[in-house]
Amino acid sequence: MENTCLHCDYTIDENFCRNCGQKRFKRIDRKYVIDEIQYVLIHTNKGFLYTVKNLAKSPGGTARRFIEGDRVNHYKPILLTFLLSGISAVISFKIIGLATIMKEFYTSQHMNSPFMNDYMAISTGYNAFIMLGLVPLFALTTWIAFHKWKANYYEHVVMNAYILSTYTLVSIVFVYPILFLLRHNMSYFTTATSLSTLIVPFILVWFFKGYYPEKPMKQIVGRVLATLGLTLVAMGILMVILMIVVAVYVFAQGPEGAKYFLPAQA
Repeated sequence: MENTCLHCDYTIDENFCRNCGQKRFKRIDRKYVIDEIQYVLIHTNKGFLYTVKNLAKSPGGTARRFIEGDRVNHYKPILLTFLLSGISAVISFKIIGLATIMKEFYTSQHMNSPFMNDYMAISTGYNAFIMLGLVPLFALTTWIAFHKWKANYYEHVVMNAYILSTYTLVSIVFVYPILFLLRHNMSYFTTATSLSTLIVPFILVWFFKGYYPEKPMKQIVGRVLATLGLTLVAMGILMVILMIVVAVYVFAQGPEGAKYFLPAQA
C-alpha cells in the first residue's frame, strides 16, 4: 500500500521514504514506544559490544575497516570515545577518587608550587577528559608522523578516537583495578599511576601495526617514536601557554597571587 511521505510528499511503497529516509507514518501507541525502546537498546548494545570486542582483538584493524567503509555494525568512533571516557571518569572519580588522592599527595610533598600541585593533580585525575579534548592535537601529531602513508587529517581524528578508546578500555580493565587495590598505599599507588602511562607506546605500535599490516615493524616503531616526540613538543607548548594565561590572571590579583607559583613551605 502506497502512502505519501509527510515530510517531503514523496510516494512511499516501503517502510522508509526513498527520498528523505523518513519512516512510513505509524500512529504512536504503546507498541510504537516499546518497539522504539527495544530498537535503541538492542542497536546500541549490539554496536557498542561489537566494536569493543573488535577493539580488543585488533584496534588498528577495526579502525581501518571503519575508515574504508565497513560501518554498519560499528559504534561511531567519536561517540564511543565519549562513552568510554564517561565510564572511565565515573570509575576514576567515584570509585577510586583519583583526583583527590593525587592532589593530597602532591600537596603533602611541599616541593612544588600550588600551581604545579594543581596542574599535576588535575592532569592525572582528569586524564580521560583531557585526552578526549586533545584528540584533534593527537591527530595532528600522527598525521605528521604518518603523512606519507596517505591517510588524511580527518581520518587520523577517527584513528585517534579508536586509539583513545583502546587506551581507556585497557585502563578500565587492567589499570583501575590495580589502582583501586593500592589506593591506601600512596607509594605503590603513585608508582602504578606513573607506570600506567608506559602502555601508550605499546598501544600505538599495536594499533598502527594493525592498521598498516603490510608495513615493516621497524617503520611502525619509527613513526610511533616520531609521534611521541611531536606530542611531547606540543604538550610542552600547551603547558607554556597555560602557565602564561594563569600567570597573567593570578598576578593581576596582586602580590598574594604570586605565591601561587612559589614552592610551598613545609
